[in-house]
Amino acid sequence: MQRSMISMALSAVSLRDLALVQAVARQGSFNSAARAMHISPSGLSHQVQKVEQALGVPLFERGGRRVVPTASGQRLLAHIDEVLAAAGQLEQGARAGALAFGGELRLGVPSTLGPYLLPHFIEPFPQRFPGARLTISEGKPRGLLRRLHEGELDAVLAPPTTSVNGIESTALFFEPYELMLHVDHPLASRASVSMDELDPADATLMAESHGQGAADLGAEGMANPARIQDLSLESLATLVALRGGYTLVPILARERLASIPNVVLAAVEGARPGRHIALYWRSASPWQDDMQAFAALLRDLASRIPGLSA
Repeated sequence: MQRSMISMALSAVSLRDLALVQAVARQGSFNSAARAMHISPSGLSHQVQKVEQALGVPLFERGGRRVVPTASGQRLLAHIDEVLAAAGQLEQGARAGALAFGGELRLGVPSTLGPYLLPHFIEPFPQRFPGARLTISEGKPRGLLRRLHEGELDAVLAPPTTSVNGIESTALFFEPYELMLHVDHPLASRASVSMDELDPADATLMAESHGQGAADLGAEGMANPARIQDLSLESLATLVALRGGYTLVPILARERLASIPNVVLAAVEGARPGRHIALYWRSASPWQDDMQAFAALLRDLASRIPGLSA
């Protein structure tokens, strides 16, 4: 049987060394990569040189304002990514066994969804998946999906996005938005308001949830709203309470946001704006059945939460 031979120099290279090389490529800076990987710049530089010596080629061009891969480095970095991804799959496969998700589900949830959805499935999760630990990370959808692709997370809840190679997804539910108006807004006394009754100039929208504009929100002329904020929902509501106008907030946040002074909530008349939420996981995950079961649990919960549509 023919066996591939690995040089002594390359066999001395660790997965950690390869991860350091990968970090330099992503950060474009040795100093930034060192901070991200919790290592001194000199230590990182030494380990990268070790990999370069083992491979026999320079991986990066040094001396410029930004560190960039050489032509050989660009080609070899693709292989390094494959090696690290395979190592992650090996580790996950070893953990996979009798326990769902190999004993732990590392779940990423948008910060505008997590605090309001988690209370609904924190209790049912251990009942459905005995012995499996649920670890939650919050962030922005794009960053969470990047961490999923890189193997830092096992699954992510996020709005639909363009398809990515190696990532599976399944639709979960639709969450409508409600209007939040300043208490002195002319329409604040209404239980429901149509979007076309509102002045787009008074809107304060969120970059994460609906900052792409309100062509998606059912209001003409709001494709480029003047005030886009990158805030938590509580901060967004406080901003409306302080400076007036209105915003749109996910219906799951209704109970918590309703207690903020000087704002009121109203339903949206007609076609309701909102966001679809899907579950994402890697195609190579050894827990395909567990992911489908988790999706089924979330759909079942959504069907019983007022306002959501599974």
